[in-house]
Amino acid sequence: MNKKLEAYGVSAVERPKIKATKTLDLSGESGRQIIKSETKLALRTHVKTFKKLADM
Repeated sequence: MNKKLEAYGVSAVERPKIKATKTLDLSGESGRQIIKSETKLALRTHVKTFKKLADM
């Protein structure tokens, strides 16, 4: 990738690693709701992928 950037006269920069500072508690009713909503989103986003996997 550096050669691609250098072709345009841009130099690559090292980015610092950012670690997660918050923890996500998935226990209890609120955790169940988070998991349910994220699952629905994934199913809605990747409908064709799941359909192909089901037909295998």
